[in-house]
Parts: sequence; structure tokens; C-alpha cells
Amino acid sequence: MLPFPRLRQGGIALLLWFAHLVEEQRVQAGNCWLQQGKNGRCQVLYMSSMSREDCCRSGRLGTAWTEEDVPNSTLFRWLIFHGGAPNCNLCKETCDNVDCGPGKRCKMNKRNKPRCVCAPDCTKVTFKGPVCGSDGKNYRNECAILRAKCKKHPDLTAQYQGKCKKSCYDVRCPGSSTCVLDQSNNAYCVTCNRFCPEVTSPEQYLCGNDGIVYASACHLRRATCIMGRSIGVAYEGKCIDARSCEDINCREGRKCLWDKETGRGRCTACEDTCPESRPGDSVCASDSTTYNSECVMRLAACIQGIVLEVKHSGSCNSLSEETDEEEDDEDYTDYSHVLTG
Repeated sequence: MLPFPRLRQGGIALLLWFAHLVEEQRVQAGNCWLQQGKNGRCQVLYMSSMSREDCCRSGRLGTAWTEEDVPNSTLFRWLIFHGGAPNCNLCKETCDNVDCGPGKRCKMNKRNKPRCVCAPDCTKVTFKGPVCGSDGKNYRNECAILRAKCKKHPDLTAQYQGKCKKSCYDVRCPGSSTCVLDQSNNAYCVTCNRFCPEVTSPEQYLCGNDGIVYASACHLRRATCIMGRSIGVAYEGKCIDARSCEDINCREGRKCLWDKETGRGRCTACEDTCPESRPGDSVCASDSTTYNSECVMRLAACIQGIVLEVKHSGSCNSLSEETDEEEDDEDYTDYSHVLTG
């Protein structure tokens, strides 16, 4: 049997070792975050009480770790009032072994942090001139389309070569697509449906802006292709002999606007606010009034309860002119919010 003094010393040593283990575990435990903000603080909490090793195991660019394992109230205060948690340590400090995915590459930014930036392969681009994008905007070339697609428009494609046009004249659509004008006289290349499925329910009927009843949305799109001009949906169901908007029932979230020229009404979704207008956004509307943008025109239409359409871009006091609304083609974009493996 061990004497009491040795037992006491061994017990103290055991307690010290246990306290050291608890302290080590406490230090290792922290918070795992999905991204580091531009202010250097951690943002978007992934999981609490996680070690740095477990947090960084995925190797994702942007994942970060903080040592402090603080109460939820402190985390909330950091996020709301200070823009994130302090002492934010990125798991990836260099571009070594970082896979940003197709069309992107890792690059050290000015703050010496790794970031995924758009770097599309433009070696296969043959047409060097301007192109019209599927969003109706002009782009310097097809490479600029690829950059914009990578940055924020994943569904963006090049519609046709040359700047976007206000008529289908001289527009060459690729493949079997056909040029069609929308309600603002912008030319788009669309693929027409040759055949439409048989209508099985009267609920599929649509009343077009031209006052014609279409059996379904497919039939309306097919008619749009044949006519070469957007028809648009006035309201759901068969057309009625309406004398005013009071006779037309629009579904929830839409308002009836009256077309004085045709004597017909149409249901439309009204916008509450419009983004700040930029130079070149102004349009001349069908009421011969100049509006700062198409959005402002649509807002005025909803307020007045009448249909307004774009006659041409620019002021009503000037000649019609097309604006070259070219997408910014910068080489660098901060992609710290993108989680890539």
C-alpha cells in the first residue's frame, strides 16, 4: 500500500494533467465559419464547438475558424453590431491545392488572401466583334459573355452576333431558332414549338394581348414565333367582352391595366420600387412621355391603371437611339462567398 504523501502527490499530478487536458480541449474547440468578410471578420457560422482540424478538413476556399468558443449571445452581438467574429483564421492561406471549378482559377488578392476569380477559356472564341446576350444587353465579345456567365449570370448565352437590335432585320439566329420581337421591340432568338400537346383542361386557356384565345401557353408561344412578335398573356381563361378593368378578374398579385388603343385590358404584376436609374436608361413611352427607365414607366402605368409601352429608347424629344449597355468586363471578382472544393 502506497504511503499517503505519495498518494497525495500522485493525485495532484493527476488533477493537473486532467486540467491541462480540459484546457487543451477548450482551446482547440472553436467556431467554424463558411466565409471571411472583406472586413477580415468571420461571417456565416457553420458549426460551434469544432476543432480547427475538423473545420478545415473539407479544404474549401473561404472556410475559416475562430478559437473563441463564446456564448450565442456574444456571437449574435459580433454578427449584428461588428460585422462578424474577430480573430478570423482562414483555413486556406495560399492557392496550393485549391480547385475553383471550371472557368475559374485561384488568385492571391491585394490583401494576400486566396480568391477564386473568373478565368474562362476564350481560345475557342472565333467571332471577335460585339454580341447580344440572352439578357438583352450588349457585350464587347463572346469572351465577355463567358466572364459575365461565370460571375453572376449562369444561364447567360450569346443570342446573335452584333449589338442588340430593335428589329429582326439583319438578325441571324443560330441553329433552328427564330427572331422574335418582345413587347418593347427588342429582338430575341427563340426556339419555336412545332407541335403542342393536346389540351386536356379548360384551365389551360389563355387570353392573348391581341384579344385571341389560345388553347395553352405552348400555343401562344407558337403563335408568337409565327408572327415574329411577342403577343403576351392578357389574363388566364378565355377572352371576355370587357368594357373596363372592372370586368376582368386578375389573379392575386396582379393588376388590370387598360389599353386605350385596343380597348382591351391585361393583367400585370406591378413593381413597388425601381432601382436607381443610370444614364442611358431613359425611354420614350407610348404616351409620349420620357421616363427614367422601363421600370419607372411600368410603375407609372400601374399607378395610372393604363398600358404603357416603349416607343423607343432615349428622350421623346430626341431621335430613337439604341444604348450600348455593356457588361463590366473586369478581370477580378471577389468570390469569397463561393464554397469550392
